[in-house]
Amino acid sequence: MEQVHTTSSLIGAAKVDGTAVYNTQGDRLGDIHDVMIDKQTGRVAYAIMSFGGFLGIGEKYHPLPWNTLKYDTNQGGYVVGLTLEQLEGGPTYDEGSEPAWGDRDYEKKVHDYYGMPPYWMM
Repeated sequence: MEQVHTTSSLIGAAKVDGTAVYNTQGDRLGDIHDVMIDKQTGRVAYAIMSFGGFLGIGEKYHPLPWNTLKYDTNQGGYVVGLTLEQLEGGPTYDEGSEPAWGDRDYEKKVHDYYGMPPYWMM
């Protein structure tokens, strides 16, 4: 079994996968499916959250700008200041149909939807 390293401020990407995502009221919204890392800067750009569907069938993937998430040690997961309705209305994609990563127009729409500045401008 591969060991995944965690410190008080750092976490291995493999350990982020499957971490729960909650809203500020403590309701579980979904789980982190993946993270997208900028190859040039090494910065985490997006958390891909999965939710919807049943037993993994029909799930939608929601790219969330990484800076929308805050880790909450009490919950043992990430918290976003978003409602379920906001997430349902946000950008999504289905399994097997990756969005246009690297297309700044697409990525800007994701950031604009969540009211966050693009990661490449921070």
